[in-house]
Amino acid sequence: MYYDIKSATYCHDYKINVLFEDGKGGVVDFQSYQQKKGVFEKFKDINFFRKFYINHEIGVLCWPDNIDIAPETLYSKATKTPLPGWVTA
Repeated sequence: MYYDIKSATYCHDYKINVLFEDGKGGVVDFQSYQQKKGVFEKFKDINFFRKFYINHEIGVLCWPDNIDIAPETLYSKATKTPLPGWVTA
């Protein structure tokens, strides 16, 4: 699927440059995730945030403790395109 993440590189602060299977990509700013509750509260610690990795088996950007973000969401943010119609907010 073209939303699968192929590479991710830390830029600075809460920004990660992501590249998708279709060759498109861009920088995603995760700063707003610090304000979210639940598992994303861990992003307040920049050292934790920087421990991201790609689960290549399913093409998803992940963090320790089973934290991940839907690749469709990241694709939309990185490429500045709308979410697909089948994604619910």
